[in-house]
Amino acid sequence: MIRFLSRHFIRDCDNVSDPAVRRAYGVLCGCVGIALNLLLCAGKLLAGVLSGSIAITADAFNNLSDAGSSVVTLLGFKLAAQAPDRDHPFGHGRMEYVSGLVVSMVIVLMGVELGKTSVEKILHPESVAFSPLAAGILAASICVKLYMACYNRSVGRRIGSAAMAATAVDSLSDSLATAAVLLGILANRFWNVQIDGWCGALVALFILWSGVSAARETIGPLLGQPPSAEFVGRVREVVLSRPEILGIHDLIVHDYGPGRRILSLHAEVPASGDILALHDVVDQTERELSETMGCLATIHMDPVVTDDGLTAETRERVAAIVRLIDPGISIHDFRMVPGPTHTKVIFDAEVPYQCPLPDQELRRRIQDGVQALDGSWSAVVEVEKSYI
Repeated sequence: MIRFLSRHFIRDCDNVSDPAVRRAYGVLCGCVGIALNLLLCAGKLLAGVLSGSIAITADAFNNLSDAGSSVVTLLGFKLAAQAPDRDHPFGHGRMEYVSGLVVSMVIVLMGVELGKTSVEKILHPESVAFSPLAAGILAASICVKLYMACYNRSVGRRIGSAAMAATAVDSLSDSLATAAVLLGILANRFWNVQIDGWCGALVALFILWSGVSAARETIGPLLGQPPSAEFVGRVREVVLSRPEILGIHDLIVHDYGPGRRILSLHAEVPASGDILALHDVVDQTERELSETMGCLATIHMDPVVTDDGLTAETRERVAAIVRLIDPGISIHDFRMVPGPTHTKVIFDAEVPYQCPLPDQELRRRIQDGVQALDGSWSAVVEVEKSYI
């Protein structure tokens, strides 16, 4: 149904890199989600009245909260699409992440409330009347929720939306929760086992789990998380396609919402090259990153010595010493500055976060290792962390 509706109501629906198309997908899925959840809520309320089941009634209100969550997601896409202004020069794209967080908080709240009601039902169990209509409504609800999970996950992956990914997780957990409710009324009907309260508690756990999972998906981008390996690989591919650029490091990516990325990096270029020609290469690379990846790029040139055999050999020896301390450490911005009594060996050491050594101890070990190679060398080391 989503594919049919997108073909008829979204112009150029295959061009998901277009912010307008992306927003249209979010609005379409939000509207469909609202309609389906309201229908499921009405059906389950009817089933709950017919059977007297607290779990079914609670599941109905869960669908009502899902409809509210779809409204929040819809508003999030609308607000995120606003153009940058004086107060928000980087745009409003993170509103989509905020809306996803609000959805997850609503899910958690519903799980807590349902858990409290279910505990009361466990302590004071009541018989649940079996109704074929109620059982049929629940079975149909499971199918609808599975469908909603599939289309939200598919579209969410296609347009890279954390909010829709959260909605997909919520729909999947809803289908499992409703299956537990259906099991409860069937157990009461055929085996005279009153597990309605326990099924409600299981539903509550499913809802809480989905809420926490959805929150984790949206809190990450809000706090600032590293870019995906695919994105980093694509940046490297574009930058290193220029033969004048020998290597890159210090890549930093700021995510201000889908389609609103700002990145900076250091590009190593030959120190003996023409600075004006190299600057032109860097400008072209920045434009290509903007055109092909939709991100604003700033590239800093780092000159490296390529025609000095001693510097190249020393760099390899120092890199080997550093790897003995921790295999994850890499070095860059390497240069040697001779003096009357000693030679300064200057470089940056990029250290992974999982390295157990504090920066001061790490710097001391690297300096001792460099001096062990040659007593006349003095290492000047800048220890830094990777942002990717």
